[in-house]
Amino acid sequence: MLGLPLATLVGSTSLGEPAGAATPATAGMVRAGSDHDGRPHRIGVSATTYKAVTRETGGALFVVEQANQRRGGPPLHVHHGEDELFYVLAGDYIVQVGDRRYPLGAGDCILGPRGVPHAWAFVGAGTGRLLLSYAPAGKMEAFFNAWEQLGFTPGGYSQEKDAALLRSYGMERRGPPIVL
Repeated sequence: MLGLPLATLVGSTSLGEPAGAATPATAGMVRAGSDHDGRPHRIGVSATTYKAVTRETGGALFVVEQANQRRGGPPLHVHHGEDELFYVLAGDYIVQVGDRRYPLGAGDCILGPRGVPHAWAFVGAGTGRLLLSYAPAGKMEAFFNAWEQLGFTPGGYSQEKDAALLRSYGMERRGPPIVL
């Protein structure tokens, strides 16, 4: 065994990378405050920047950063195909997962498992920043793009208007936004 390369012994080609793992064409670095494709998005109550996009991860992950300058958030909804991780970068939020509400501040995170209704709301003053990760990426990037292209205004959620859109991307509305 002493004559074998370390990679053979530990089952990887480099530290932290499993043997046979695909190497992406680019590392996909995105600078703070920037969007992956150089185009910020206006989605719901948030200014949104895409950090890791579906095509870059082979569909395994989609990550966005949302900057919130006003209180509120999306209605209670459920994803049938994706887990959603909420990670607070700055500000104060309430995240509801199932029937429980969790106050979150900078550095806190919580998982919204697929199939479990969830919602979030920015409840602080100033600007809040929330990192949202979807795994697998599923149809989330396409949903965010459609939401923006259809011209849904910040806070412009309505049961009638978004029900069909949500369904077409594997989600359902389950209730109103968190009341502040």
